[in-house]
Amino acid sequence: MEENGDGRDTESYGVLLYYNYISIPDATSLARFYDTHCRSLNLFGRIRVGHEGVNATIGGKLSALEEHITVMNSNSLFDGTDFKLAPCGHPSNEKIARECGFTSLSVRVVKELVTFMSDPLLKSPVISNAGRHLSASEFHYVLHQAAECANDGNALQCEARMQNEDLVLLDARNVYETRIGKFKILNINTLDPEIRQYSDLASWIDKHSERLRNKNVLMYCTGGIRCEMASAYIRSKGAGFGNVFQLFGGIQRYMEQFPDGGFFKGKNFVFDHRISVGSQDKDVLGTCLICSSPFDDYSSRCRCFYCRMLVLVCYNCQGNYRGRYICELCQKHDNVEKPVPLVQNSHQELSQESFDVTETEAETSHDSSEKPCREHSTRSVSDRSRKLRILCLHGFRQNASSFKGRTSSLAKKLKNNVEFIFIDAPHELPFIFQPTEQQISPVLSENCKKRFAWLISPNSTSSDENSWRIAEQQFDPFQYKMQTEGFELSYSYLQHVVLKNGPFDGILGFSQGAAMAALFLEQQQRSGQVSGLRFAVLCSGFSTVSCKSVGGFIKYPSLHIFGDGRGRDRQINCEVSRDLADLFDKNSSVTIEHDMGHIIPTRSPYIDQIKAFLLSFL
Repeated sequence: MEENGDGRDTESYGVLLYYNYISIPDATSLARFYDTHCRSLNLFGRIRVGHEGVNATIGGKLSALEEHITVMNSNSLFDGTDFKLAPCGHPSNEKIARECGFTSLSVRVVKELVTFMSDPLLKSPVISNAGRHLSASEFHYVLHQAAECANDGNALQCEARMQNEDLVLLDARNVYETRIGKFKILNINTLDPEIRQYSDLASWIDKHSERLRNKNVLMYCTGGIRCEMASAYIRSKGAGFGNVFQLFGGIQRYMEQFPDGGFFKGKNFVFDHRISVGSQDKDVLGTCLICSSPFDDYSSRCRCFYCRMLVLVCYNCQGNYRGRYICELCQKHDNVEKPVPLVQNSHQELSQESFDVTETEAETSHDSSEKPCREHSTRSVSDRSRKLRILCLHGFRQNASSFKGRTSSLAKKLKNNVEFIFIDAPHELPFIFQPTEQQISPVLSENCKKRFAWLISPNSTSSDENSWRIAEQQFDPFQYKMQTEGFELSYSYLQHVVLKNGPFDGILGFSQGAAMAALFLEQQQRSGQVSGLRFAVLCSGFSTVSCKSVGGFIKYPSLHIFGDGRGRDRQINCEVSRDLADLFDKNSSVTIEHDMGHIIPTRSPYIDQIKAFLLSFL
């Protein structure tokens, strides 16, 4: 195989997107097949398998992707599947490829191919009730006729124009996608829900259903899958909502059919290392968040300080602006920084010293005029040059001292870039022991350190007794499932820690500490409170009952580290760690699966991956 100058072979690469809503009799077996088959072809990306079908975004050499298509087509389950294969270059930006999941293969069994309902208690619509598919040429023809009608001043076209008023074009994508590209037809009612995530679309439809009633609704998204569920949901509303149509194959198929862009202007945002795909039309729809100049490049991965959504910031403003980026949705809803209340009568003082961090206020207008502007607080230049400060949450029945010891190797290898701050959890646990035949209680010495927890079981009681208790049972690897109480105290306590000892750049949690970190971030996001945390590192974690009630994804960038299922972690199964990872936004999460036990690995290649994630925040 020939190679180019940087050592890569010259064979063309590509990205393959496809989905199919079909009944899968054994999702687990199909997922195993995908994992084995795709690894044999050196494919990477994301594949989700559920009882309702398959959703795949994978990349690799074109020849391997073509072989994959051939194999899948040989299975009758995939009859009629639209395999969208696009040639592209090899992923050149490691950071973006890692964010998009294009440095490894991830195959998961899921309940839903795409999360449509933010409330897990609500039932998703029946997919067989989805809107009628329109091919790219049919979709274009409808828009062309509508445009001709709108532009024709002939009175004979009056009736046609009245019918035109019954046409609604609905974009089913997120607002950061619609910023850089959309269908634009003069005098056609076009609706942009301006949502942060797909799971917000159902509530938008509920609130604006009258704008869709008795209309001919034309829907579109990137590849088609989001329109399937959304169109079924609109049609489920009954009389007056039956005429719903969707662009089959999405914007990707439309742009293949109409290379000049047709009625689509700008770029098509994609969820892989390409970031976006343009047409022959070079129109730039996006604008810089700061200076409003034309700009549509997300390669710098700038994000809103509050909701972590991608924002457009031009290269000039990235170099000169010193404020926090605040997206248009947070600005619209006045999502400004709020003070975090102190915990009253906190029972525990922190052993770490408080840090005084200078905060400066930067004023920058969103245009070049002398208009009043929003103030954005940001850290000083000297503060930005320091190490990352990471708040560390220990596991169940541990303490700050023991966790500091367990992570000493990690701290040593990251000492030039990271400062770890360790704290005890607020729930104190009794000393317990497994009795011998003599059942002699151990002697409680001064060296015995107290043990703590973030979450406790309903029948637990905190203890400050200086004595030993006999363990009620042998070690139970599923004990974490019973630890569902105590969140309110732990949450208030962490608020106090962040306010008193912050600012912290990130939060690291191990085992139960990882579950607590996820709960803390989700509650901060839900309530609109601001902790200043920019990322999370969750090790051997699990999702609690409370975690599973999350509405939508947790938007904080996250690194998930856990064992890969070879059985060495006796305490937390890899599947529950994957469940926790699934709660976070896939566009900004990274997963490291290792072949070790209930630990944080510090040997290569794991430490290199951990360091790469952390350095992206410096």
